[in-house]
Amino acid sequence: MTLLVDDDSLFLPLEQDSTDREHISRPSLSFWQDVWRRFRLNRVAMAGLIILMLLTVLATLGPIFSSHPYYEIHLVLKNHAPSFEHWFGTDDLGRDMFARICCGARISLFVGITAALIDLVIGVLWGGVAALFGGKIDNLLMRIADILYAIPYLLVVIMLIVVMGSGLIPIIIALTITGWIGMSRIVRGQLMQLKQQEYILAATALGASQRRILFKHLLPNAMGPIIVTMTLTIPIAIFTEAFLSFLGLGVQAPMASWGTMANDGLPAMRYYPWRLFLPAFFISITMLAFNLVGDGLRDALDPKLRK
Repeated sequence: MTLLVDDDSLFLPLEQDSTDREHISRPSLSFWQDVWRRFRLNRVAMAGLIILMLLTVLATLGPIFSSHPYYEIHLVLKNHAPSFEHWFGTDDLGRDMFARICCGARISLFVGITAALIDLVIGVLWGGVAALFGGKIDNLLMRIADILYAIPYLLVVIMLIVVMGSGLIPIIIALTITGWIGMSRIVRGQLMQLKQQEYILAATALGASQRRILFKHLLPNAMGPIIVTMTLTIPIAIFTEAFLSFLGLGVQAPMASWGTMANDGLPAMRYYPWRLFLPAFFISITMLAFNLVGDGLRDALDPKLRK
């Protein structure tokens, strides 16, 4: 049985407002806003970022809370265990371990970040030029990089430190003399893929210069892998600096480095374990934090994981 209703008032159309039709239910996000949103959802990466922030605060503000300079010697206070007066104890010369840990944090973060920035500049320019021009220039630049990469990294660093002497500047130069090679390969590989995109061909057809194509179109679209590679380069530089200082090729007294503190604490490990444990702990936690942040950035910048 069919029921027919002949009443037009039951079928009145809904009123529509032009503003409602254009209303966006979800606010639009830029690329970097979306990256930050996805990065925050990664608890492990956020934990690494918080650790790095705490280490930065320790390096910058830590000495303010210590009444003992890192170079001050008190032989009567040597090898004191951690206490309210000396939070991290003292070493064999009575120097405050907390103040020396703060000084070591400054050196490690400075060396790691500076070396990574120099590797970034050299690697981006080297790989960018090789990928952009191609042909003989690409072969020449990459073969030079291959020859330098064939030489053991630590051997090059140690030889340069021996020739130039110890100190912050020689360490940074030694770390960056071949440290940019990995960055250049990453940049070259990314730009070689981007060169085949339509917008690059369109920019070339419109007469854009090679410099504009590189810095305006290619590099901004390859920033994700570049940032991740830079983030993962920092802990390598920090560990290498600590290793050189452990061998006695790094910074010299009265400056304090985590590597030199670990070297000084090694003979006393059995009787005064905090002297070795503390610098080793800070080296490990710093490298772990940078690796966690790097993994989080890699996931946040991966377009395949974007929702």
